[in-house]
Amino acid sequence: MKAKFLLIVLSLIVFLNCESKKKTEPVKEVSQNVEKPFVWEAANIYFLLTDRFNNSDTSNDTIIDRSKETGVLRGFKGGDIKGVTQKVEEGYFTDLGINAIWMTPIVEQIHGATDEGTGLTYGYHGYWTKDWTAVDPSYGTREDLKALVDAAHAKGIRVLLDAVINHTGPVTKQDPVWPSDWVRTEPQCQYSNYENTITCTLVKNLPDIKTESNENVELPSQLVKKWKAEGRYEEEVAELDEFFKRTGHPRAPRFYIMKWLIDYITDFGIDGYRCDTVKHTEEFVWEEFKTECDYAFAEFKKNNPDKVLDDNDFYLVGEVYNYGISGGKFFDFGDKKVNYFDNMFTSQINFEFKWNSKELQYETLFRKYDNKLQNDLKGYG
Repeated sequence: MKAKFLLIVLSLIVFLNCESKKKTEPVKEVSQNVEKPFVWEAANIYFLLTDRFNNSDTSNDTIIDRSKETGVLRGFKGGDIKGVTQKVEEGYFTDLGINAIWMTPIVEQIHGATDEGTGLTYGYHGYWTKDWTAVDPSYGTREDLKALVDAAHAKGIRVLLDAVINHTGPVTKQDPVWPSDWVRTEPQCQYSNYENTITCTLVKNLPDIKTESNENVELPSQLVKKWKAEGRYEEEVAELDEFFKRTGHPRAPRFYIMKWLIDYITDFGIDGYRCDTVKHTEEFVWEEFKTECDYAFAEFKKNNPDKVLDDNDFYLVGEVYNYGISGGKFFDFGDKKVNYFDNMFTSQINFEFKWNSKELQYETLFRKYDNKLQNDLKGYG
């Protein structure tokens, strides 16, 4: 009996000791900072109009004289590349959960202004190119762009620039029309079929690049004059010679522009392009552009191994105006359907959302989109 009593007491002591240890041992916290892989299909992309986002450097606001009185909000307002970098470094985008920034074009815009019916307008939006090889001084410098990409990448944020191949900027007194073997100035697009949506000008006074041409053309005289004045003519010509030798492409207008656009990949390591006015350019142009972008991105990674973020491919998203997800992979011109996902774009902008968001409850809307993305558009976005 005594032995049983001692055994019970001993058991209680051991049990209480164990309970005491359980209560006093600190709870180990599991870290929540698990690094997540970046996937474009799940990216949170912030779109910004470079000129309207943040003015961090007032010294470049009037570096080009664009001082004529304009229509309401139709002129430059001072936003610049440094302004974007400032917000990146402050954590503005990170706090919003943003991991990709899409910026409007930063290439040099026409210096003059034109009236398209909304009042005198300058190219503040970035879609009226004067020189694809230069950053517009009102936005900043090449050094500013490099600093932005580096700062964004340091925060795990990808950078998408905007690419325009379809047209130059409007013609003004300061911005002469490009040569006739480069552009057409008529007819104006009617948008009723494939042909009169592509081989035409989007609007009056917006010269259309002859993207269908395979004829060798010389550099526009205004570019030659500009580059010589800036002291970089020989460098630009040498780079063009190297590009055409490597690719074997004819010196046709579209290939000059492709070369100038992929330079922003090899020189700065941008992560993707949002391509403008896609349906107004022959689809083979975008296949060729994708090939050149992929090559340039691979070259950047090879030459800058310390700056490689992941093994993702270069990202291309197409602006096929009025494309809707209900059409699946195809856009219908009325007389022809085109699949712009076919070796061209990973994603397209869904213009249908504007109407769907008004007509459908959100749960119904996103169930519809999920069904499309998991079936007809599997692997695309």
